[in-house]
Amino acid sequence: MTVSGFTFNAFSENTYLLHDATKQCVVIDPGCYEKAEQQALKAFIEAEGLQVVLLLNTHCHIDHVFGNQFIIDTYQVPFLIHEADLSVLRAVPTYAPSYGFPLYNPAEPTGFLTPGEPVTFGETTLEVRFAPGHAPGHVVFYHEPTETVIGGDVLFQGSIGRTDLPGGNYDTLIESIRTQLLTLPDSVTVYPGHGPATTIGAERRSNPFLR
Repeated sequence: MTVSGFTFNAFSENTYLLHDATKQCVVIDPGCYEKAEQQALKAFIEAEGLQVVLLLNTHCHIDHVFGNQFIIDTYQVPFLIHEADLSVLRAVPTYAPSYGFPLYNPAEPTGFLTPGEPVTFGETTLEVRFAPGHAPGHVVFYHEPTETVIGGDVLFQGSIGRTDLPGGNYDTLIESIRTQLLTLPDSVTVYPGHGPATTIGAERRSNPFLR
């Protein structure tokens, strides 16, 4: 499995494409708001000959959902989130204009993710792990063969996700990190929702929030 990343919108959010030898592709957290961002993502998909088969959100804060409807309209694919984040997703249109994003086009999920039930595409199987604290329905996606986690806004290089937003809770987030991420091998790479990739081992050793 290959991870291709893009950084979009004013929040510098990381959007990820996961694809394998079959050329099937999953889009995770499309943050593409501007038309140029949407076209850059589409152009990459076309250039690589990828077939988008699924849209996933790790969680549904505004910066991670800008491009949901664009992906659905362009590729006619299922859209899955954790059900506990449905209210978070549906709240975005109420505040998007005041944040300076009047053109946000809301999307409704076609189904829900269940932790412990894998997500599959092509030759790839992703493990869904429930990791609330930053958002009530936050999940992360783990691919064991490549030791890869798509982590959303749970764990960052030297930091952790915010817990001061509605539905956030610091103690819950720390417990999620300890039980859902720090139980993975040190060699696992974490691709976060913002900033550079890191590893479980590096954060276990030096992240000041985990001491």
